[in-house]
Amino acid sequence: MEEHSWLTEQFEENRGHLRAVAYRMLGSLSEADDAVQETWLRLSRSDASQIGNLGGWLTTVVSRVCLDMLRSRTSRKEDALEVEPGIPDTQAGTDPEQETVMADRVGLALMVVLDRLAPAERLAFILHDVFAVSFDEIASILGRSADAARQLATRARRRIQGAPTISRPDLTQQREVANAFLTALRAGDFEGLMAVLDPDVVVRVDAAAARPGPPREIRGAQNWAKGAIAFSRHVSIRGVQPMLVDGEVGLVWAPRGRLSRVLRLSMKAGKIATVNVIADPAALEQLELAVLND
Repeated sequence: MEEHSWLTEQFEENRGHLRAVAYRMLGSLSEADDAVQETWLRLSRSDASQIGNLGGWLTTVVSRVCLDMLRSRTSRKEDALEVEPGIPDTQAGTDPEQETVMADRVGLALMVVLDRLAPAERLAFILHDVFAVSFDEIASILGRSADAARQLATRARRRIQGAPTISRPDLTQQREVANAFLTALRAGDFEGLMAVLDPDVVVRVDAAAARPGPPREIRGAQNWAKGAIAFSRHVSIRGVQPMLVDGEVGLVWAPRGRLSRVLRLSMKAGKIATVNVIADPAALEQLELAVLND
């Protein structure tokens, strides 16, 4: 009984760390909690006296559990069909606000890109770059060499960081315009939106993003500014973040880190000239998304 109590106490001391690893691996609090629970079950069935470094052992086990869960997931296309485009999914037993706080803490843009990595890439990057786990340890989890684990982390890092297709000054200007647009939209500031929109801006909305009734193409800054403010009053835009979209600055809407829509922006003379609103899962999959570094 005393040994069980000690084991429970030690596990609880590590629970927060294990949950943080699992959430970054899985992008879902409910699945992360399942992974942590499975880790406890495996610990309770093990001979703890043979475990030299309990913290390291638990990290290895929860990582293997998460890797199995990632590998067993159905295709992204099937996952996307479970949720109506534009409507954030709610998972049974998960507090949406808690999920939002966790996603904000990790970084919505990072969560979006992590979800696009292969399971082994995701594990190698998260364990090494976020939790400072050695490549030797990562290699033992993946069943590969340390060099192979290092290559996986490097490949993931490159995808996360992306490669801008425009010059640094242009990138800086695009980011400033995108941030000004977001600031105005969140404040419901009509004049602020007008200041960053080309008077003749053209907005094209794909079928998956369009709501019944509104036109699929909107022309003119006033028309879109009014519609954007009206939309933001009915739907939380907390999950909208600037990201690199095909090498240029765009906006990504990812409620609780789940990609929902992408706004591809084209700018002219420091203002937004065209916007393509994309929500079709197949089209989203084709976009190159990366985190905008400070």
